[in-house]
Amino acid sequence: MIARLWSSERLRGWCLQGLLIAAVATVVGYFAVNTVGNLERRSIPFGLGFLSRPAGFDFPFHVLDWKVTDTYGRAVVVALANTVLVSVLAIATTTVLGLVLGIMRLSLNWLVRTTATLIVEFIKNTPQLIQIFFFYIAVLQALPQARESFQAAGMFLNIRGLFLPAPVMGDAAGLDALALLVAVALGSVLWRGRARVTGTARRALAAVAWLLPLGALVHAWATGMIAAWEWPELRGFNFRGGWVVRPELLALWIGLSVYTGVFIAEIVRSAINAIDRGQTEAARSLGLTRGQNMRLVILPQALRLIIPPLTSQYLNVIKSSSLGAAIAYPEVFLMIGGTTLNQTGQAIEAMAIVMSVFLSVNLVTSAGMNWYNRAVALKER
Repeated sequence: MIARLWSSERLRGWCLQGLLIAAVATVVGYFAVNTVGNLERRSIPFGLGFLSRPAGFDFPFHVLDWKVTDTYGRAVVVALANTVLVSVLAIATTTVLGLVLGIMRLSLNWLVRTTATLIVEFIKNTPQLIQIFFFYIAVLQALPQARESFQAAGMFLNIRGLFLPAPVMGDAAGLDALALLVAVALGSVLWRGRARVTGTARRALAAVAWLLPLGALVHAWATGMIAAWEWPELRGFNFRGGWVVRPELLALWIGLSVYTGVFIAEIVRSAINAIDRGQTEAARSLGLTRGQNMRLVILPQALRLIIPPLTSQYLNVIKSSSLGAAIAYPEVFLMIGGTTLNQTGQAIEAMAIVMSVFLSVNLVTSAGMNWYNRAVALKER
């Protein structure tokens, strides 16, 4: 009977997997019990109870509201917001930079092609941390003082950061913003749906897709979503009012964007070269220019090859944001794995929180990119 059951390949597979899981759980449990025992013998507390205690430190830069009396749990949220901010900014700029450099490397113009090649080879063969230090020390710290700021259109750039006008939101700003997001989402759905119809219906869907977000934007403006603008003003030795982008954020943003951008450029170049030359010849026979051929024929097909490796580069941007600790940018690793750990002494919990935060952000990013990859993939019939 036992021999007959064991001869079942499916049952045998389940048993072997169960044994493997039990072995891994045993090893993990042994180390967990051993760690807790060692901590108790050294009178070191273990647990996440410290998250409810007041932190007692300040954030030099924070997107969300923060007070010194806030808890360590709140510090995790504020540090996460800082990490997400620089990651989103870097992902946006590195995508554009990588696309431009990748196309430049395929240019027929020798000067453009050579310039792009030199940039790519120099950036990708030097350490990323050194590049971040270069932008922070050699570029941003060499800017003038506040009184001698570079200025244009109400914006000021100096050694203390980039000062920008800030919108003052009206009473109905939340509802207007929600309506605008819904209008953009509906417009996107209608724009994608126009591919299924032709003639007048196609033109009508396209018009509605544009008019929905435009109408929501006009409505938000008319109802005072932005009540006024707060302009930065020089008062004493520094600027007051408006938004300020700190040098640490600028240096980390530029460093992440430039370094990852050259790798995305190689991905774009390889994907474009993988498209059959017959596509280009067919586009020329239809009278398309080189620019139209790239925009309408080559890039849409190359996108299916670009998305999978592009996802890895986006995840690298998020993980590399921890390098901001080297220039005192208050992201998760510096504020939780550094300041919080030093104050509480609970190293295991602090580092577990840091790893969990990065794991969660990366899993969400991967899920979004995988969804988009399935959306643009060729559908077999």
